[in-house]
Amino acid sequence: MNNVLLIDFGSTYTKITAVDVETEVVLGTAHGITTVETDIMDGLNQALSELFATTGKLEFTKVLGCSSAAGGLKMVAIGLVLELTVEAAKRAALGAGAKIMGVYGNELSEYEIEEIAALNPEIILLAGGTDGGNKEVILHNAKMLTTLGRDIPVIVAGNKSAAPQVVRILSETMTEVVHTENVMPRLNELNIEPARETIRGVFLRRIVEAKGLNRANQFVDRMVMPTPAAVLKAAELLGKGTDHEKGFGDLMVIDIGGATTDVYSIAKGDPSKSNVALKGLPEPFGKRTVEGDLGMRYSATALFKAAGAKMIADYAGVAETDVEAYMKKVEENIEYLPQSTIESQVEIAMGRACTRLATERHVGQLETVFTLNGTVFVQKGKDLTAVKKVIGTGGVIVNHQQPAGILKGTVYDESTPQMLKPESPEFWIDEKYIMASMGLLGEEYPDVAIRMMKKYIVRR
Repeated sequence: MNNVLLIDFGSTYTKITAVDVETEVVLGTAHGITTVETDIMDGLNQALSELFATTGKLEFTKVLGCSSAAGGLKMVAIGLVLELTVEAAKRAALGAGAKIMGVYGNELSEYEIEEIAALNPEIILLAGGTDGGNKEVILHNAKMLTTLGRDIPVIVAGNKSAAPQVVRILSETMTEVVHTENVMPRLNELNIEPARETIRGVFLRRIVEAKGLNRANQFVDRMVMPTPAAVLKAAELLGKGTDHEKGFGDLMVIDIGGATTDVYSIAKGDPSKSNVALKGLPEPFGKRTVEGDLGMRYSATALFKAAGAKMIADYAGVAETDVEAYMKKVEENIEYLPQSTIESQVEIAMGRACTRLATERHVGQLETVFTLNGTVFVQKGKDLTAVKKVIGTGGVIVNHQQPAGILKGTVYDESTPQMLKPESPEFWIDEKYIMASMGLLGEEYPDVAIRMMKKYIVRR
């Protein structure tokens, strides 16, 4: 037996998955309320007790962990031009599993410094300028950050010509300043993977301790990455495959949580029609977006505002007052579950609204441009109309009898033809809630992780 325990310290629940790597089976799953505010081991022990009650006492050869506890890895991204280096920095941060609290372009003002201080991010990603290009803005912003009044880790990923001076400036007031490669070394050329890895490294050194996860270190062999990065890793493995194990091909993953809705796409996303031109930065093959106002519990009020009572009421087939009453109830008590048919319908409708809005923010859009030579179509973002597999994960999807109803929000809608959503996808469900765990497992056993996902992620 080669048993591995995989732990996800989430914002709401600590979820555990026990797997036998040799037989490639899930031995059991369980969860407990995340207790990051007291002792992280309390919630973990609750989950272990639940697991062992069904499996019997297990011994593990390895224990790996990921975390999105206490609201996730909160970051601020700063660059030069909003559409270029700022966007590149934002993509690097999202790909690393961060929750973006704010993005800032050009020279920071005193007001913006006050705003960043109030946000109190856990990491700042400072970019700006192509290699050999503009130095003044990143140097100005480094000097402004020294007035922040906060000792926050800063990752410098901008113009390599200015980077040494930027690091020296920031080191006067910041304990941890880390340099990595420029996220945009040349105009319209992305280089986000080094920044992603650096963010993960800083997370493991600093953020784990800040969240109290260091109390689990005696039990966990290795904290590997933030939870969203683990899900992205799993999605990339399942989509692309390895030299020894074939993948699914292009796919999307919808992960609906209590605080956020994350969308992942594993696809190139080039225009599917010949008369469409691309606009903006090239998209990463593995892309993640996170929507902090779309969640089932902590963000219920924000979801209510973003979607509107009418959309959710129409999806649920109930009155708007029923929607408002239930959403208020779940935000006040995150452990509350539907107690009636109406409440169950509202719960499903909330999930569908999260899916629709998050997908529309993730996919590319077509713009119609009228020129002297006729009508031209311009695509910004990914064309995902040809994606054939949409995978649903997250509590509201995994625990529901009709998860396909929630995932309908991903499908192309003729009323909004500019949104390049999948036209006729198959719906697959992460029934065992193992995608984050498989991302962890994939760090050391990639082929096993792919085969297990093919086994346990099922079509609905």
